[in-house]
Amino acid sequence: MWLKNISGKNKSMSMLFRKMTPADWPSVAAIYLEGIRTGNATFQTEAPTWEEWDKAHIPHCRLLAIIGEEVAGWAALTPVSGRCVYAGVAEESVYVGEKFRGQGIGLALLEQLVVESEAEGFWTLQAGIFPENIGSIRIHEKCGFRVLGRRERIGQMGGVWRDTLLLERRSAVVGV
Repeated sequence: MWLKNISGKNKSMSMLFRKMTPADWPSVAAIYLEGIRTGNATFQTEAPTWEEWDKAHIPHCRLLAIIGEEVAGWAALTPVSGRCVYAGVAEESVYVGEKFRGQGIGLALLEQLVVESEAEGFWTLQAGIFPENIGSIRIHEKCGFRVLGRRERIGQMGGVWRDTLLLERRSAVVGV
């Protein structure tokens, strides 16, 4: 567990980071669904089951942000490939509960995820972000991600083609 003080929306608060467990899934899934409902967080239309999510995500580097007794947000990694040469490359996800947005939690989660990923030997993190999700783009840039390019008409949502920006962060300490 790690404690971090953050400031946002004219107030300061203490946030606790801890590892995600299967028992946390209801809170994690609820936050994921809030992100889905924005229409600018993911192409997913529903939250998977714990078993599906667990199978798709790397077992370590699954973080929760806790404020008071409540899960405020989460971050996790998924492999980009099953090939061994990409073992140090992962796609990251960061989600913040609706009532906690705009308070610096997403940035704090992403910063901690970078630390955790490097401790686990990851040399590259990548993210696919809708261009309309300005807040997410900004926190990624603050954490050293750079935009590599725009993937035009990469997928459809409700019959509408959507673009994503491909962002990448290379570690300064792993794989150099």
